[in-house]
Amino acid sequence: MSADSVTRQLTAEQVERFRRDGVVMLPTMFDRSWIDVLQAGLERHLQAPTQRARVWDRDDQGRTMFWDSMAWHNVAEYQQFVFQSCAAELAGRLMGSAAVNFYFDAVFVRSPGAQFETPWHQDEPYWSVRGHDTCTVWMPLVPVAAENALSFVPGSHLTDQIYEQYDFGRLNPDGKPDVDRSDFSAIAEADVPDIAADPNRFGVLSWDMEPGDCVVFNSRILHGGSGRLPDDRDLRVFTSKWLGDDVRIAFRSEGMDPDFSQIMTEYGLASGDRPGTELLPQIWSSN
Repeated sequence: MSADSVTRQLTAEQVERFRRDGVVMLPTMFDRSWIDVLQAGLERHLQAPTQRARVWDRDDQGRTMFWDSMAWHNVAEYQQFVFQSCAAELAGRLMGSAAVNFYFDAVFVRSPGAQFETPWHQDEPYWSVRGHDTCTVWMPLVPVAAENALSFVPGSHLTDQIYEQYDFGRLNPDGKPDVDRSDFSAIAEADVPDIAADPNRFGVLSWDMEPGDCVVFNSRILHGGSGRLPDDRDLRVFTSKWLGDDVRIAFRSEGMDPDFSQIMTEYGLASGDRPGTELLPQIWSSN
């Protein structure tokens, strides 16, 4: 089956908004069949998580926030989405890239009523790659209200500033060994501002979303805050990460999360290389 096309669905205004704000919400971008595929994949994934899986929060009522990444090698439904959905072209058109490589998948599953909020952060400084042309397609597989969805500071992707990033390795209530850690203290140029204290000042954006909607965001944008669910609502999110023209492999001394340096090395990739090989396959090109 050939990949879906987004050529007729994306508007010039949506592309401009993505480049200006670093984030755009695209309603009904994926039809129900893709949500069903990802739901089936997530069910299988939860039965057999990867060695990278961990719980980021567990409260005294047993509510959790589960996270895992790079499961696509073992989950056929995720592979189908990566290679056959419109996600790669969507990323390429928004970033203005001539070619797009797949980076990794990640899932976020919150129990009903979970109160964990994502710390405000940027993504790209954590990653084992470096470049401005990186983005995430964030897809809720269940309905989510704006106050519980991921939130963004528009325009914050346009600076090269590196913030003192949160060490997500601290979110490890099960004491799982070998959880990736990062320490930005030596290279950070500023503290992450207290966005939650005055979201209006920062123009924070979030949206009510239904399955089939997606948010696409540049991986240098400040984002966080999702969570605090009602007791009768869970949150299941599938994300895919995409790499564009200026991206290079980067093994960072300050730490990486997730740290893919070992598996990248096994595939023959080194710092400074363009993404490639079967690990980071090129999915789409404008030619």
